[in-house]
Amino acid sequence: MKEQVEVRSLKQGRYVLIDDEPCTIIDITSSKPGKHGSAKARVEAIGIFDAQKRSIIQPVTAKIYVPIVERKSGQVLSLSNETVQLMDTVDYFTFEMDVPAEFRERLEIGKDITYITSMGRRKIDMR
Repeated sequence: MKEQVEVRSLKQGRYVLIDDEPCTIIDITSSKPGKHGSAKARVEAIGIFDAQKRSIIQPVTAKIYVPIVERKSGQVLSLSNETVQLMDTVDYFTFEMDVPAEFRERLEIGKDITYITSMGRRKIDMR
């Protein structure tokens, strides 16, 4: 899901949709309006799911999409080498996710973990 906002209302640390990929904003710079044009904003962001750096340049009055990003909690039901089966602690929905290599040692059966969901995709978020 996504909603539409003006570029001038974006802030560092929030989310933005660039190339249909949800991203976290790392820097915003804006220029002054010129003699024949409006002020422009440069938004630099990093993808939530692929960690790729992206940037866009838009007028500050332009509309841009912002993804709805939710942090949820789930309980680990089973583990294998590359996947983990989780059960959401609110609606008890079970699903499987790929496990990044840096989180494999930290996961235990029965333990609650946090995951991010946005635009129909999920990612484990252990800080």
